[in-house]
Amino acid sequence: MSFKTGIEYIMAYVKQFRGRLFGPWTFYRGALAIAVPIMLQQLIQSLVSLIDNFMVSGLGDICMSGVNVAGQVLFVFMVFVNTICMSGGIFMTQFFGAKDREGMGQAFRFKLIAGMAAFIPYFLVTIVFPRQVLSLMLIGNTQAGLILDEAVQYMRIMFFVGLPMTVSVCIASSLRDMGRVNAPLVVTVVATLTNTVFNWLLIYGNLGFPKLGVRGAALATVIARLVELILFAVIYARTKPEFAVPLRDFFKIDGALFRTILKKGALVLFCEMVWVLSETVTTALYNGRGGADVVSGMAASFAIANLYFVAFGGIYSATGVILGKTLGEGDLEKARREKTWLLSGSAVFSVLMTAFGLATTLLVPVVFGRLSDSAIEICRSMVMTMSLLMPVWLYMNTQQAIARAGGDTAMGAYTDAALTLLVMIPMVFLLAIYTDVGPVALYCGVKLIDAVKLIIFHFWLRKERWLKNLTRRNAGLEV
Repeated sequence: MSFKTGIEYIMAYVKQFRGRLFGPWTFYRGALAIAVPIMLQQLIQSLVSLIDNFMVSGLGDICMSGVNVAGQVLFVFMVFVNTICMSGGIFMTQFFGAKDREGMGQAFRFKLIAGMAAFIPYFLVTIVFPRQVLSLMLIGNTQAGLILDEAVQYMRIMFFVGLPMTVSVCIASSLRDMGRVNAPLVVTVVATLTNTVFNWLLIYGNLGFPKLGVRGAALATVIARLVELILFAVIYARTKPEFAVPLRDFFKIDGALFRTILKKGALVLFCEMVWVLSETVTTALYNGRGGADVVSGMAASFAIANLYFVAFGGIYSATGVILGKTLGEGDLEKARREKTWLLSGSAVFSVLMTAFGLATTLLVPVVFGRLSDSAIEICRSMVMTMSLLMPVWLYMNTQQAIARAGGDTAMGAYTDAALTLLVMIPMVFLLAIYTDVGPVALYCGVKLIDAVKLIIFHFWLRKERWLKNLTRRNAGLEV
């Protein structure tokens, strides 16, 4: 074999291998057309959140720590309400396709009623037992008392966010279930801008407004949520979407359908709540590794990390849309190829996002320069750590999207939840009790378990339980 022939053979093999591993540019261009708008929307919201954190950071480590500890409770409540809406949304979408207005109304009732039920524990935490609950997030913190003073006054005002936010999320998610995404996007932009403006006015007392500090930050959020609710109420009343329910008929509930939605949504809720539990426990433990500098530094790092975490939503949605369409068409062989192309593409994209994440460390002294030197160093280290973990997280995110596109929700719910409950949470407790590692090392140590999840997901996907045409398997919705 001549040298020229050998080179041609190698090039042909590389081309064939690349064709199996990566799809054509037209494929990735279609994926980016779906992913980029979603990432841009989330990027705008993350930038506004970053500005909010910048404003609160000007009050010092203790005030910022109080706001972010209290924010953990709101985070749990938001995840719970969004999960309820995801469960109802499964049926909302199906009924919309079937042009069943009564079914859509029942799904909307479920979202509102279940969401209101979730408001009961939120009320207990924010009004009845705020200090007792928040103190669990600061066990071992050397400045817990001072942080709790700020957190409690913030939390009591945040009580008034619960009901407006619940109703707004129910309406917004139902509009999205019908493919109407423009109205929720506009309302969200208006609400986030309102929040930013009133933060500037009320935290520092600009333009003659009272200088309220932490309470001003809470009031700004309440005002923004009320504006959001008013706008959604106007849209609901004027457009009368298909899921709209007359007030007099609101409590005409189909009990059998409600039970079915609860059953279908239980697996999703279990998975999401285990994730929330792990994040809350981890946060509480690393908050105990020092004083207010630890709490504020870690919180600041997540505010910056959200700038590159936008990749998760974009890639997840693009993967679901592309594979779901192919599976629905019944072209299983094409779905196999696209699964490989998507995983390879996400691997490449994750490297780019890692580089972008490392670059965001330059923002730390600019945005959070008024925090203590210790808090700034913790923030910088955490941003770098999370950037380096992006390849694992983004690839795993794509694996999850592939499984769920074919209806395989067990992979994430059982494997992810089992490792979290049986390995990750015990590990973080052991590290916190028997070592003196800092908060960044503690976070990194437990998050490395995600590499194990990635490997398990790889072998799970090879079983091709996701490779199913659900439209043929389930010609109708079983309710």
